[in-house]
Amino acid sequence: MALMPVADALSAILAGADPLAEEMVALDAAHDRTLARDTAARRTQPPQPMSAMDGYAVRAADAADLSARLKVIGEVAAGRPFARSLSAGEAVRIFTGGVIPDGADAVIIQEDTAIDGDHITITEAATRGRHIRPAGVDFNAGDVLLAAGQRLSDRALSLAAAMNYPELAVHRRPKVALLATGDELVMPGSEPGPGQIVYSNGYALRALARREGAETIDLGIAADTVAATTAGIRRAREVDADILVTTGGASVGDHDLVKQSLEAEGVAMAFWRIAMRPGKPMMHGRLGTMRVIGLPGNPVSSYVCAYLFLVPLIRALSGRKVIHHTRARALLGRDLAANDQREDYLRARLEERDHGTLIATPVMQQDSSLLGNLAAARALLIRPPFAPAALKGSACDILTLPE
Repeated sequence: MALMPVADALSAILAGADPLAEEMVALDAAHDRTLARDTAARRTQPPQPMSAMDGYAVRAADAADLSARLKVIGEVAAGRPFARSLSAGEAVRIFTGGVIPDGADAVIIQEDTAIDGDHITITEAATRGRHIRPAGVDFNAGDVLLAAGQRLSDRALSLAAAMNYPELAVHRRPKVALLATGDELVMPGSEPGPGQIVYSNGYALRALARREGAETIDLGIAADTVAATTAGIRRAREVDADILVTTGGASVGDHDLVKQSLEAEGVAMAFWRIAMRPGKPMMHGRLGTMRVIGLPGNPVSSYVCAYLFLVPLIRALSGRKVIHHTRARALLGRDLAANDQREDYLRARLEERDHGTLIATPVMQQDSSLLGNLAAARALLIRPPFAPAALKGSACDILTLPE
């Protein structure tokens, strides 16, 4: 079977990945969720002209020169508007956020006034509109300020509250169930026996999925038997997982049983093996509405494939506007040999030089089991299939990794 190109594999994974159903959640629960509908302001902000400073509301014509002496007839605090209109020669004490009284068209800040009983004199002439926030200067009722598909930041929640929304319509979080396979795996804190290794993949993958807004479900480690693996697949269906991610057992050895088990459970396989390094033995299929991504067991392969394929799928199901990773340009930090038929994703260190130029230096050892190099890397340097040898200082494409 020919190896599937990376772009084709990603297209297959994303095919039909429509956003999940929407649900209403309170503002405090909406942070980092994806908005399901365009959302328009329910009110005008501010609803009336308001003072931007502490001072005195006046008629600019009455306070146009420094000889002005105005009678103070009352006070306006935030939330307590003045009951009557301002007439010629009058002023009203006003505080920040106070509604500008009818008849007033300027505010003189308190530092530019002197009090003389129930009158004020001014030390700086008033200017029409100065220190006044006009009605609707922030937004008007009906303005669409939050767009469907945007991920709700802390600032967006503040805006939604000001728009008078106690809750928002967001897409349901994708449920990502993770099933590890392998008799050789033991949990962190255990004492590995002969030939055993400490299980690490799931911690990075769950964190990566949660960072993208998914709900994660740990299905544990399945033994290298069809029975144990199929039991894990069934548990994923029982918890209504939108995505089942398996790790390990994806290669061609006698104990690599994941593909066999998936097919036994009715998974329709879209592909198995792709033309990339690391991550050649990756697979994808579907079982009803559940999407399956079978990742290699080597931890670097597992992470790189999850970053390239699982993350865009989570974003698509979440209803995000931006699904794909954005490539950046950098300069090579060392010479590279010509590439073969597989697309390479080299773990690389990044250095920022003057004027923002990025220098990407691939680590010397690119073995897919080396977690130390993966943890130290800040980017994946992309080498297309059959790329010619490249010299230090030449341009290259990178994907920056999450900090």
